[in-house]
Amino acid sequence: MDIDYQLALNLTAALVVGLLIGSERGWSGREANEGSRVAGLRTFGIIGVLGGVSAISAQQFGNWLLVSVFAAVAALVVVAHVLDFKTNQDRGTTTAFAMLLTFLLAAWAAAGQQLAALGAAVVVVALLGYKRVLHRWLGQISQQEFSSGVILLLISVVMLPLLPDQGFGPWQALNPYWIWWMVVLISGLSFVGYIAVKLTGARMGVLIIALAGALASSTAVTITLANFCHKSARKHLYIAGILLAGSVMFARVLIEVLVVNPALLSLVILPLGLMGVGMVVAAGFIWRRHQQAPANLAEQVKLPNPLQLKTAMQFGLLLAVILLLSKALVAWFGDSGIYALALASGLIDVDAITLSLSRMATEELAPPVAANGILMAAVVNTLVKGVIFAYITGLKQNIWFVAVLALALMPGMLAGIWIGVGS
Repeated sequence: MDIDYQLALNLTAALVVGLLIGSERGWSGREANEGSRVAGLRTFGIIGVLGGVSAISAQQFGNWLLVSVFAAVAALVVVAHVLDFKTNQDRGTTTAFAMLLTFLLAAWAAAGQQLAALGAAVVVVALLGYKRVLHRWLGQISQQEFSSGVILLLISVVMLPLLPDQGFGPWQALNPYWIWWMVVLISGLSFVGYIAVKLTGARMGVLIIALAGALASSTAVTITLANFCHKSARKHLYIAGILLAGSVMFARVLIEVLVVNPALLSLVILPLGLMGVGMVVAAGFIWRRHQQAPANLAEQVKLPNPLQLKTAMQFGLLLAVILLLSKALVAWFGDSGIYALALASGLIDVDAITLSLSRMATEELAPPVAANGILMAAVVNTLVKGVIFAYITGLKQNIWFVAVLALALMPGMLAGIWIGVGS
């Protein structure tokens, strides 16, 4: 009875695979005349059953049977496609490949991998059903965006696995695999921000640009919005956007700590979280005065694509230098050297020092020291953005913005002291 039940389950899964894919093919060709389609729901269902029966029979008679049946199905599919091309001049091969894939997935399901085969069938249905959406997306992709996507794949799928996962250089401080993995991480976050602006943003103005753009670079958002603020009477709108962008930076730092050293998260999540919340509260207070962005802002604000190879290499170099300096300063000066480096790094970039200290906290650096350095870098980096804004928009008139930032950060800094990170 158990054998019969399993056999029925395998064949049912094979049939469902065929019906899933066949339903999409039948629906997409529903307006065609009866008999004019190469294959529809019934044909795909039969192919599914045939694949299932062939896989089950191959367990008794050998794999040659499965291969032979697949070859016969492939030959019939080719013949049907050729005849359809002569009749309808249809050069599309999607249905032909879908039929072959249906046979293989059905055989896979009948061999005992029902969930995997059904999952793959659902993915196939999605790819077939969203043809127009996918083509529209492709039409919206620029050459620069496509090249950036290729670069992201190159640095993650191709280059990363080839790098050695071990320390080199003084103090064994430089791990090529880990440094490049961090380049991939930052590039991935930047890519998410770029795509978010591309797909959603432009019409929602400052809010989307601040939140999504800050995934790429909150400093870039600050400079961009500060330039608009300098030329506009609606200054509070852009100030609120800068504060929101700064809050995203704290979320990004928490994600980086979580990925590199989850054990360190408990020391920084409350201080960094409160700093981010403080920025959001300040942004909300200012945003109330100007809730709607100018209609043409989206077309004016253009964030640079962060995935150029030169940018990735520069970040990797900066990370390697900071990591090497971190090791050296710990060896030479102890904890005080880390704090000096955190302050200096925060003037330029908070991601590199966060990743470096998180990594070191898994080895020889005390976690409280690493957490303290991360907090110091985040605070300095945020205050520097305030100085940048004031410099662009008028130092004397807008230096107060630095005080606003300090006030927004105060709860997080006090929390760091309270839990012992700041001592």
